[in-house]
Amino acid sequence: MRFFKKLRHYLGRRDVDMTKGSIARILIEFAIPLLLGNVFQQLYNTVDSWVVGNYVSNEAFSAVGTVGPIINMLIGFFMGLSAGAGAVISQYYGAKQEEKVKSAVHTAILMTLVIGVVFTGVGIFMTPYMLKIMKTPIEVLPEATEYLQIYFSGILGLMIYNIGSGILRAVGDSQRAFYFLIVSAMTNTVLDLVFVLVFKMGVAGVAWATVISQFLSAALVIITLMRSDNCCRMTLKALRINKIMLGKILKIGIPAAIQMAVTSFSNVFVQSYINHFGADCMGGWTAYSKIDQFLLLPMQSIALASTTFVGQNLGVNDVARAKKGVRTAILIAVGSTVVLMIPVLILAEPLVAFFNSKPEVVSYGSMLLRLISPFYVFCCINQILAGSLRGAGDSRSAMFIMLGCFVLFRQIYLYVMTNYITNTIVAVALGYPAGWMLCSLITYVYFRFSNWEKYRIVD
Repeated sequence: MRFFKKLRHYLGRRDVDMTKGSIARILIEFAIPLLLGNVFQQLYNTVDSWVVGNYVSNEAFSAVGTVGPIINMLIGFFMGLSAGAGAVISQYYGAKQEEKVKSAVHTAILMTLVIGVVFTGVGIFMTPYMLKIMKTPIEVLPEATEYLQIYFSGILGLMIYNIGSGILRAVGDSQRAFYFLIVSAMTNTVLDLVFVLVFKMGVAGVAWATVISQFLSAALVIITLMRSDNCCRMTLKALRINKIMLGKILKIGIPAAIQMAVTSFSNVFVQSYINHFGADCMGGWTAYSKIDQFLLLPMQSIALASTTFVGQNLGVNDVARAKKGVRTAILIAVGSTVVLMIPVLILAEPLVAFFNSKPEVVSYGSMLLRLISPFYVFCCINQILAGSLRGAGDSRSAMFIMLGCFVLFRQIYLYVMTNYITNTIVAVALGYPAGWMLCSLITYVYFRFSNWEKYRIVD
């Protein structure tokens, strides 16, 4: 009996009104569960990489790493859509328009189900072509293809979790999605070890472990929405597309999705430059990328918090508080990133060796960590400002700025650098910091002179 009482309490209201109270406290309290949840979400691929790197083969390790840009492209697209839904819901929630919140919730979920089915088929079909574009080495290709096609078969679970957690975040609830990821990540870890060590399934084993874990997190978030007692409660009979609400969600979500997906897809071409230097460099880049993803988590979590914060405060037309929250978020993001960066710079070799202890891989990976990570302070600026613009309803501007810096500028830089100046791994790697610095400058200038009033969603 006590178990069911605790369960009902756990599934009860956890929403937070961000329109009043201490800005720093609200942002930190909201961002911490997001940060911890994102850590567990990153454990999916990190555990996959660790298992195959230590118990399968170096080729399998490189295969799991080389599909990272494609997987990140998908995750980015879904996060963009959920950001659109979240911005709409947070503004209506801040304005206390509960019926509009309910309409947005059901529209977003049904939209996700339809898109998920389409992406599953298209992704499985396009896998060989995407790996070809990346110039994946022949010795890695079979395992990379197998991993990616299995991953695509379970993409619907990832989509449902992302849209569901986006809905919860929009009303100030960042805790329960975190708990679901703990359960999911633990399940993934256990299944990885069982499928690889016991059943000897290799790359297919870690892929299936990821798919099963993603569907588990999706099921948990849907159950929570169906049992919720606030305005984001989901009911099956209410699942329908409201065309007006869909238009508002897509107006913000599509630019954000395109920006995140295209930026990640451009990394497919960056990966082709990395692949040019051989399997050891690919392994070093893979290990660097896994550590890099954890370093980026604090700023990304705070950026998500700023999106909800700005959305709710613009819902009550408090522009001054919204902009003050953005400045506070940048300071928190920079401070937390610097604190994390210092031990990474010192312990670069053992961190890389955790994923793959081959000396050549460790050499490449530690060099990349020390070269790139000091520039993460610029990511803090552009990520917080972009997230805030989405919360304000101005998603297109963030899209154009980031696509220009992270895709167009970066690809021009890589082409000119490798063809006319010097084709080295250092030159290729510096393409990332160059894009971050340019993006931070342009986004700041735009943010400084933007008029948020014209982008408000609330009628």
